[in-house]
Amino acid sequence: MIRVAIVDDLEVVRDGLRALIGSSGDMTVVGEASNGAEALPMLVKARPDVVVMDVYMPVMDGLEATRRIVESGLPTRVLILTAYDRDEYAFAALKAGASGFLIKDARPDLLLSSIRVISWGDATVSPRVTRRLLDLMAKRLPDVGGLPNVRLDTLTDREREVLLEIARGATNAEICERLYMAQGTVKTHVGHLLAKLDCRDRVALVITAYEAGLVTP
Repeated sequence: MIRVAIVDDLEVVRDGLRALIGSSGDMTVVGEASNGAEALPMLVKARPDVVVMDVYMPVMDGLEATRRIVESGLPTRVLILTAYDRDEYAFAALKAGASGFLIKDARPDLLLSSIRVISWGDATVSPRVTRRLLDLMAKRLPDVGGLPNVRLDTLTDREREVLLEIARGATNAEICERLYMAQGTVKTHVGHLLAKLDCRDRVALVITAYEAGLVTP
């Protein structure tokens, strides 16, 4: 069972998420809080795999709570779930260390699949936010060449191919098809990439690939 915690200041939202997660069959809610300050001690005690976190909350918002969770070294991964479809929130959430960013009008099946993906160590971002993030990132990249990254020199040819596919938005299943690999092999390569490039998740791998000029939007 995937252990999930819910942090949102609205009780009706927590009730809805609890019911949805409870109906999944492979997840269970192990803790709840109404703001970031309440969440931190709860997460230390409950140690969920994933916490579904709102952004705008009293006392301590979800972005600050996410930063503190990451800095604490807790194994819990953060999925930001907000009603505000704003680029600055998405950037701030990912920079703080969140492994996912979704808007609250996301389909229930997308929310559940995002929790699963994040619990497995991957990352997910709302589809309509992804395009804007890449467009904004492109404006910050050099016009010619790329930023030097000596860590890329440690990659094997196969690992570089997998990194390129990840940067293009491919899932593990799609990488299997495109590169004719078994799923276990792809997961091994992704693990090597995370370790060699010192990245927390797939979002960080994508950013590294774009910054290095391996791919362009």
